[in-house]
Amino acid sequence: MRARVVAAARLEYLAEIVNYAEAEPGLGHRFAQAVEDAIARALLFPRVGSPSPAGTRRVLLRGFPFSVYYRPEAEGIVDFAVAHQARRPGYWRSRMRER
Repeated sequence: MRARVVAAARLEYLAEIVNYAEAEPGLGHRFAQAVEDAIARALLFPRVGSPSPAGTRRVLLRGFPFSVYYRPEAEGIVDFAVAHQARRPGYWRSRMRER
């Protein structure tokens, strides 16, 4: 099983690490760990996330107002977004064509 992350999701993930790291020492690392933990949960239990649009699922990050949107597939999961829970809902849906 493996997690594949679309390019746009990887870029937003890295941008948030930088934002949090600049805000407070160590916070970027904690954010990165929260994302990795969420992805690991989704890999171990692909149906753990709440159902979301177009067959995707959403798992919340612990300690941060973000969600990982992913779709379970036979070989693992595809991560489409590391999205803030209160900003631009659904902006990531066009990424589903990037698979």
